[in-house]
Formats: sequence, C-alpha cells, structure tokens
Amino acid sequence: MCATKTAAKAVDKRSVAVIGGGWAGCAAAVALSDAGHAVTLYEAARTLGGRARGVEAQGRQLDNGQHILLGAYDQTLGLLRRVGIKPRDALLRLPLQMRYPPGQGLMDFVAPPLPAPLHMLTALLRARGLTGADKMALARFSTSARWMGWQLNDDCSVAELLDRFDQTPALVRMMWRPLCLAALNTAPEHASAQVFLAVLRDSLGARRAASDMLLPRLLLDQLFPDAARRHVEGRGGRVLAGTRVEALGHEDEQWRVTTNGGCVKFDGVVVASAPWQAAALLRALDGAEPLAARLDAFAYEPISTVYLQYDPAVRLPLPFCALLDEPGHGRWGQFVFDRGQLDSGAANGAQNGLLAVVISGASAAADLERSELAAQVAAQLAAAFGMPALARPAWHQVITEKRATFSCTPGLARPANTTGLPGLVLAGDYTACDYPATLESAVRSGLQAARALDRIKV
Repeated sequence: MCATKTAAKAVDKRSVAVIGGGWAGCAAAVALSDAGHAVTLYEAARTLGGRARGVEAQGRQLDNGQHILLGAYDQTLGLLRRVGIKPRDALLRLPLQMRYPPGQGLMDFVAPPLPAPLHMLTALLRARGLTGADKMALARFSTSARWMGWQLNDDCSVAELLDRFDQTPALVRMMWRPLCLAALNTAPEHASAQVFLAVLRDSLGARRAASDMLLPRLLLDQLFPDAARRHVEGRGGRVLAGTRVEALGHEDEQWRVTTNGGCVKFDGVVVASAPWQAAALLRALDGAEPLAARLDAFAYEPISTVYLQYDPAVRLPLPFCALLDEPGHGRWGQFVFDRGQLDSGAANGAQNGLLAVVISGASAAADLERSELAAQVAAQLAAAFGMPALARPAWHQVITEKRATFSCTPGLARPANTTGLPGLVLAGDYTACDYPATLESAVRSGLQAARALDRIKV
C-alpha cells in the first residue's frame, strides 16, 4: 500500500485520470474537460502525441511520420476547431488524387471540384496512364461497391476482393496496392477488405468535400497535442508529461493510479496507452485478464519515414506524389511529400528542400541499415523525377515506428471502449471501429471513451 491523495475536482463533477497522451488520450481529456470534470492527463514521454508526434533530429523538429487526413474526418476536424486550430490554415486541402511523377506515363488521377459522383466520373474519364480496360475495371468496382453499401457478408483479404472484381494488374499496382498500404499499413494479401471498403466509402464513394485529402501544414505537435494541452490546462486540468503510470488499483469505488511520484485516487480512468501497455496495467486487475490477453494478441506493422534534405531551392512538381515501390529493385518509397510546399509559413521556409518519403508495411525496409535505405530511396527519387541531384541529399534521417499500427487483418476482433470494470474505459485507434488505425479512429475512440465513462454529450 502507499499513501494516497484524492485528485481535486469541481463540485458535483468527477475526477478522471487519462493515461496516455496520444491523440486518443488528448481527445478524451479535451472532451472531459469541456464537460467540467477534473482531468489529469498522464504521459510517459516528455511530449504529447503518441505515434503522431514530433521528434528532434538533425538539430530540428521532424514529425515521426507523415499523415494524410480526409475531408470525411469530421470528428478530428471538429476537435481541432474546439481547441482553437483552424483547419483551413493548418491543413492543405487537395482534391482526391493518385498522381505519379510526370513524364513516366504512369497514373494521373485527380477529382475535379464537381458534385459527387460527377467528380469521380470526370476524374476517371480524364485519368492518364490507364487503358480503357483499366478504367472499365475501376468503374465496375466502384459501382459494385456502392451497390453493396460498401459492406461484405464475410470479410476477406483485399487481394481476394480485387481478384473477385477482376481488377487489372495496372490498377492493382498503381492504385489499389498503394492505397491499401497507406490506409491500412498492411499488405493487400493480408489486409481486411471490409476495413478497406470503409476507407473507400469515405473517399471514392463520398461527397466531394469529404473525399478531399488534407495534408498537415503544421508539425504534428502543433496540429493538435500542444493545443489540447493548453485547452485542458485552461479549464483547470493537469497535464503531466514525463510521468509513467506503473499500476492501477480499485478500492472504495475509486481508482488508484500509481506513478513514480506517488498514488492518486480518481473517480474514473481512461486507459489511452498502446495495447501492450494497456494490457500490462489491466492484467493485475480482478476480472481483466481476458481483456489483457486480447490486447496482447494484436500483431503490428512498422512505418518508416525517410527525410532527405536538399538545397532550399529544390521543389517537386506537386506537394506530394505516389511512387512505385518495387523492393526487389531497391525502390521502397510509396509516397513522397515536399515539406516546403506544406509549410504553413510559421517556420519561415525552414522546411524548404525537405522531402519526406513514406514506407508503409515497412518490415523489410526496416531491416536495412539506415544509411543504405536512405541512399536507395534518394536514388529512387532521382530516377522517378529525372532529377539526378536528388540522389545526393545534404543529410538524411530515417525514423521507423516499429509498432506504428496494428495489422489490419480480416475479421480482426477489436475491443470495445467499455471494459466491464466500473469507471474504467479504453481509448485508442485499435478499439472497435470500422476504420483502420488513423488519426480519425484515435479521435473517435477518445470521444467515445469520454461518453462511455460519464455519459456526457461530446
């Protein structure tokens, strides 16, 4: 036993601990703070953001991964507004597109600013790099998926779904494979077709604005976690970064949260840490062993981001482009982002000449020595854009998140926010949702956890 104190709280309001300062935990903390509850947010790292955070490298701040949001991410966009971030300023809005470097004869697909579904039909008719058979196959798939309500009776792999609808090798290579990897971080041969259809529902099958692609202009810390901290603290809450929760206990209808700084009692707890960390906390609780075992059963996929710095005058033809990944030929990158074109202006051009290349499902790439991976990616860019200078960056930085997302496989059983234990709920992008592990699913889960904990409207 340890000496305990009870968290301060407003009259007639509950004291709540949120364990984990990723996007799910920050979302829950914001929602509970707005409802007037006394919130204490614990984060083991010294910065908030979880797997969508900033890291210090090369004497500057870099994101630990590049993200694309969709216009359909209503919960995320609403939450940004709630904490004082204006999406119009913080995100570069682009029409739905799949564009490869020009001059290679590869796919160039851009949805024009027309009402749905005319934007998709027009994009398909205008698409370059696709044969008539490719376009017919894509139209057939989209029409059938819409008719099915973007639902399957029985889940299967994405590869099986594409084969079932006779998708051409060119479409699989230039569109479906990169989309699947980017959205689910799982190879099509192993990825859930049902979850993939949910993503397509909100992109190919959505209203035009919902299908837009939103690229962060700010570093991820600035986009939400830092603003969430200010929001929670501005409402009397506490954010304790660099504080690891070591144990949970339940007594006298309250929860005991133990850290290296002592013990504090709360009326409720949101466990918003990664599944393996949540399992370690839950396993010691009576009746929670089956849930802990479910969390331990998750498998994971890595994501690598290769940053390459060039002369500030270097600029790509587009803010971001798809790349043909052919690992057998040393071509690992799937998308490249020109950070200089995304810069909000607040950094005064500090990101000019900085390219970020994303490798999803990066198990094989992560096995390479970092400098070798960076050299191969730089050579891939030089060949793709016909710019030999891209093979010689001034510096590189490879950031690999080894457990970036759960493996999104068919029929995967994801736990609910509720745990069956009074006053204890889960939050995280791995909880029950029809989306893969994305910022939107993390935010949704955090808001749902707040509702489940206190039955408040958020």
